[in-house]
Amino acid sequence: MTANPVDTYLSEVEEPGRSTLEALRRTLRELLPDSDECISYGVPAFRQDGQLVAGFASFKNHLSYLPHSGSVLESLADETASYETSKGALKFAVDAELPTSLVELLVEARLAEIGGRN
Repeated sequence: MTANPVDTYLSEVEEPGRSTLEALRRTLRELLPDSDECISYGVPAFRQDGQLVAGFASFKNHLSYLPHSGSVLESLADETASYETSKGALKFAVDAELPTSLVELLVEARLAEIGGRN
C-alpha cells in the first residue's frame, strides 16, 4: 500500500508546524468535501473539478496558505491585513492556526473565482 503523499509531506514537518498544518488540512477537508488531496508544485493542495482551490506549505520560519490564485488575497486585503502576504501566499506562524472563518473566506473567494459553489 502506497502512503498518501500529503501524509508523507506532513510527516516531514517539525512540530509545532505539523499540528498546525494538520488542523488546516482538517478544516479544508470539511470545507471541500468533494475535493481531492494532491501534491501540486511540491506541496499539499486540494483540487476540485480539476481546479486547485487551496494548498499549504511549511518553511523554516513560517507556514503558508496558498489560494492558487493571484487575486484571492488581494480581494480579501482587509481580512488578511494582520498577516504577511504576497500575490500567492499568506504567511502565518508555525504555532498559530488560521481562524476557520478566514479559511472559509479564502475558500469561498477561490471557488467563486473558478466558478465553483459559494
